[in-house]
Amino acid sequence: MASAAVRDELLCSICLSTYTDPVMLRCGHNFCRVCIHRVLDTQDEAGVYSCPECREESQERPALMRNLALRNIMENFLITPPTQTEAGIFCTYCVDSPVPAAKSCLMCEASLCEKHLRVHSKSAEHVLCEPSANLENRKCSVHKKILEYYCTEDAACICVSCSLAGEHRGHRVEMLDEASENKKERLRNVLQKLTTRSRETEKIVQNLEARKKKAQENAVEKSERVTAPCRDIRRQLDDLEKRVLSEISRQEKEESLLFSTLIQKLEIQKAELSRKMRHMEELCNMTDPLTVLQESDTGDLCDPEEEGGNEDTMEHDGGNEDTMEHDGDGPDVAVISDTLRTLCDIVTDIRRGIYVEGPADILLDVSTAGNNIHISDDLKTATWTEENQNRPETAERFQIYQVMSRRGFSSGRHYWDVEGSRLRWWRVGMCYPSIDRRGQQSYIGHNNKSWCLRKYNNQYSVRHDSKEIRLPHIISSNRVRICLDYGAGRLSFYELCDPIRHLHTFTASFTEPLHAVLRVDEPFREPTDIINSLRICS
Repeated sequence: MASAAVRDELLCSICLSTYTDPVMLRCGHNFCRVCIHRVLDTQDEAGVYSCPECREESQERPALMRNLALRNIMENFLITPPTQTEAGIFCTYCVDSPVPAAKSCLMCEASLCEKHLRVHSKSAEHVLCEPSANLENRKCSVHKKILEYYCTEDAACICVSCSLAGEHRGHRVEMLDEASENKKERLRNVLQKLTTRSRETEKIVQNLEARKKKAQENAVEKSERVTAPCRDIRRQLDDLEKRVLSEISRQEKEESLLFSTLIQKLEIQKAELSRKMRHMEELCNMTDPLTVLQESDTGDLCDPEEEGGNEDTMEHDGGNEDTMEHDGDGPDVAVISDTLRTLCDIVTDIRRGIYVEGPADILLDVSTAGNNIHISDDLKTATWTEENQNRPETAERFQIYQVMSRRGFSSGRHYWDVEGSRLRWWRVGMCYPSIDRRGQQSYIGHNNKSWCLRKYNNQYSVRHDSKEIRLPHIISSNRVRICLDYGAGRLSFYELCDPIRHLHTFTASFTEPLHAVLRVDEPFREPTDIINSLRICS
């Protein structure tokens, strides 16, 4: 498709129309054949010929050469004329070929190209505007005059007759340019408000994007917190499976070796018995009694039971069936069962959401601490001290070495970790706020309002309502985890060793909020440089 610049190159400079049968002079300029013939005819009388474009002169009438390339271009151009969309508004006076208009005259009601615009009237009545296809829209429909004013009361563009004698007479009017600027100013104000609103909306979008990103990050973090213990469970299961299978394989090899040894011994005994049987048969078949009685190999003729039979061999070599089943270091069923129970409890806790939710924020309540317990500034550590803290006597203060947490839990699933010192005695657990604060009934685990894990020497025990259960585990870590599922009525204790080990789970129907509680006993017969303390690690 030809552009406007290309169309200008296809105009004859004599007729200002597109070329018709284009020819070329020696100087290289092109003209319509008819147009250039007409110009050369007028120059015949003078005897000097010149090019209308560059004024190059010659004494002889120049020969005209057909420009076939330009002719082909013109034919294609005329076959595919430019569309209205490409060219826009065309010059009214270029009838031979469409030429884009540069301006439109409201007075003439015509559109003009650049060349016709040069010769157009410059008088004031001829008002020029941007090219328009419908010039009637710029004139008053009643008086057919140019719209020059704007009626502010009726919000309409009017002509001078409308403002003086028409229906807008007496109304406040403005020049179109002035009214246009006023409207632009209002639009700029609205644009500024919209820009402000757009920026605020963009900030909201950015905030939402940030929250969306944070939600995605939280989802990834929670997923990792779920997959991490699951990976650990799978690892523990794989290790357990390998250990059990390895133990079974070892035991099978030992038993196979033992059976092979017994079989070999019995085969030797069997061969010896066969030899003796043959010898005895030979003696039995002899007819000479003297020969039978003079047989010197009497040692071979003793009763096999006197030498010890198969039963003795089996018993001495471990061949008894019951002995075979129980001898040897077989798989430790108790350890395997305990490990599986721990994994089962961990899986149950994961399903209940204990590991999905974060650790509980536990702070110790100084108002409940006994006077021989020092509470750290961050309210996380309880330490036994010989120095009396001289706290005021209140109804909520323990008279023993105990302290409760500020926060109580009456719903949901929570966990918190405690790290104890290497001393012999301490207790951790949970209790109701209605627990006694004086006397032996205030000890955690010595009433029906508290549950505790107790460390004594190098072993654990659990206690509730004065009923104690000693746990078989040997302590390998000084850090334990307390997991509470209030709605399910489960309070579990774990030792945070590698792998994590389940110690015990209490089940109850909780009726009051549960508070964390710590007890640090006096370190009897301990080195004076060792501190007896418990610290909340959540």
